[in-house]
Amino acid sequence: MNKVTIYDISKKLNISAATVSRALNNNPKISLKTRELVMKTAAEMNYEQNTLALALKSGKSNTVGILVPYMDRSFFSSVIRGIEEELYPHGYHVIICQTRDDAKSEVQNINTLLNAQVDGIFMSVSKTTKDTLHIDRVLQKGIPLIFFDRKKNLPGVSSVTIDDFNGAYMSVEHLIRQGCKRIAHFMGNINLEIYKDRYNGYLKALTDYNLPYSKDYIVQTNSKVESGTAAVKKLMKLPEPPDAIFSSSDFTALGAVQELKKTGIRVPEDICISGFSNESFTQYTEPTMTTVDQTPIKMGKMSARVFLEQIDEEISVAIEKKVVLSPQLIIRDSSNRTGRE
Repeated sequence: MNKVTIYDISKKLNISAATVSRALNNNPKISLKTRELVMKTAAEMNYEQNTLALALKSGKSNTVGILVPYMDRSFFSSVIRGIEEELYPHGYHVIICQTRDDAKSEVQNINTLLNAQVDGIFMSVSKTTKDTLHIDRVLQKGIPLIFFDRKKNLPGVSSVTIDDFNGAYMSVEHLIRQGCKRIAHFMGNINLEIYKDRYNGYLKALTDYNLPYSKDYIVQTNSKVESGTAAVKKLMKLPEPPDAIFSSSDFTALGAVQELKKTGIRVPEDICISGFSNESFTQYTEPTMTTVDQTPIKMGKMSARVFLEQIDEEISVAIEKKVVLSPQLIIRDSSNRTGRE
């Protein structure tokens, strides 16, 4: 079956192909009655617009790309939801790409989005990304780029993040108020600024409350359950094991809780656990998990608003915004010994 064209629609309605084209693109020069008739006929004839050809002609595709490390993390899926909900009323659709935290995949996805003529790119950087040449290509083409959560500090690039330092500080301060004095830290990859900030927030809380720092209590992890399992095994073999763990990830915190339960160590009576991100499973674990909420839907919506400001035709200069949202400490059973915050 041949694909329906605007010429088929024009022939059926006995109007010019140019009029059909303008009506399909909602041109106000075409009467509302004609536009509605063309749209109705196009739907009946199963007409599909060539969006790529339209983008090449108009310079606008009404699509944006979103790059995330993992699509199966509730944090990233919630950010995507926020972006999509904010942009859909403005006529935008999203193309979602997963990098699996791999720099090479990130480069390939950027190239794919550029070839698709996207109007903007939202990006959470892979933990293995060091070279930013692919990001420079986006900027050279004048395509708006907004970092969310994980970012690189590049001039002219906007970002929407949370205050990771303060989120970590609040979490450790809470553990201290529960009577914990030997607080360990599951540290993420400090090539990423978010994990460096969480580590520094942990250190500042220890300093402010005059608690000792021990390098034995710092364990490098990779945001996976099995990494948390291995990390807590290492910590519990120490001559003086910790009485609390602040994890930079909910997944590693979950691995720790599961391993401790296997060995008969009670949470939170013997050791308190606090994670980071408020992944959906944290409210269903046994015990329920204390964590830091990153307000991902709000982050997504704010990222979309920054993008809309950047493409505003009335603004003739490039806008660079650094939006920092406030985290929220969610106190649950895994750390709440006293019933107090």
